[in-house]
Amino acid sequence: QVQLEESGGGLVQAGGSLRLSCAASGRSLRRVVMGWFRQAPGKEREFVAGINWTGYSTFYADSVRGRFTISRDNGKNTVYLQMNSLKPEDTAVYYCAATGEDSTSYDYWGQGTQVTVSS
Repeated sequence: QVQLEESGGGLVQAGGSLRLSCAASGRSLRRVVMGWFRQAPGKEREFVAGINWTGYSTFYADSVRGRFTISRDNGKNTVYLQMNSLKPEDTAVYYCAATGEDSTSYDYWGQGTQVTVSS
């Protein structure tokens, strides 16, 4: 089992930056893919970014590529999402997720952290 806890959300003006953190506990993140998803009001949850367990491979939704950066510190069991040049349409609840070991299915989810971008 993996427990995930997000932090770092908040209110920011358009053009600003935020860094989200996701602390994992319960087991090592070795061979676990980590990801960030988001859900805006009235919309389905969508993929934002992912990173493999070595950190050498990253994946982004087209809507955030070039503005967001995902990274991880396996020594601290923590994943980060640096969000720059934020837009009002980035407003959503952001969720951290983890796959099982050597799996491609996101089986573990955090409770989410609210990000609000004002225009």
